[in-house]
Amino acid sequence: MADKDDIKTGKDFGLGIRQKNKAFFLKGSGALDWGMQNRLARIFNPKSGRTVMLAFDHGYFQGPASGLERIDLSIAPLIPYADVLMCTRGVLRACVSSETNKPVVLRCSGGQSILSELSNETVAVDIDDAIRLNAAAITTQIYIGAPYEHQSIKNLIKLIDTGNRYGIPTLAVTGVGADMKRDARYFGLATRIAAELGAHYVKSYFVEEGFEQITAGCPVPIVIAGGKKLPELDALTMAYKAVDQGAAGVDMGRNIFQSDCPVAMIQAVSAVVHKGEKPKKALDMYNTLKARIEAKGKGKRKRKK
Repeated sequence: MADKDDIKTGKDFGLGIRQKNKAFFLKGSGALDWGMQNRLARIFNPKSGRTVMLAFDHGYFQGPASGLERIDLSIAPLIPYADVLMCTRGVLRACVSSETNKPVVLRCSGGQSILSELSNETVAVDIDDAIRLNAAAITTQIYIGAPYEHQSIKNLIKLIDTGNRYGIPTLAVTGVGADMKRDARYFGLATRIAAELGAHYVKSYFVEEGFEQITAGCPVPIVIAGGKKLPELDALTMAYKAVDQGAAGVDMGRNIFQSDCPVAMIQAVSAVVHKGEKPKKALDMYNTLKARIEAKGKGKRKRKK
């Protein structure tokens, strides 16, 4: 029971000072409930308004792809430098320490492989399990124009509705089939559909022509996929152009964990995304960090001998 002794009457009510309620910083998120905004504020840095997501969910349809053979060896060293982890529940439970305080965007779609039609997915994680795993957001693909377009959209709607029930935001990933043209018209269509259906943010690809129109036409934040492995300077340039043209960050996988020095690369990407570092300066940073890490590794090997 509360102590009733020595209760002092309140005096400082700030009379004449209007109470302020700071507007939420993230595009399209001002009307969301407190819990939803709080989770999004863990995903997106409130100071920069951007995020560096580390994607290592590829195995759910690709298997042990290059760089992901051993999550505990390749991904664990990168976790301290990522803002967000994007992965499956199986890998999260088996390979990621529960002591990490990084927010998790949980891959919730599955049901296909690289040997079959990629758009033929289903919701593969129940919302109860997402809650048990303390997911900051849940995610699925939508395949606009693919054979199973309707099914993929139904999956997204299901995640949005169940996530809304518990204050968990949904990321919509715009999947691209083999026969789809990767241009501003397609991604403008796909990202807008996702946002109209209620996705809280969208993952798309960067395109050289018209990307600024894609971000302007989408009422919620867009993060870009890293896509296939590029030379480090090209990947850093892509990230720089994307945020300069309205992206709220990146969700990179192969361009980080398949880099010659992943720990250096994720820090260089973060400098571009959060600090606006120019690509060539970020590459210099990458090379400096790489040399330092390699020298440290050689020193350890010498001591072992």
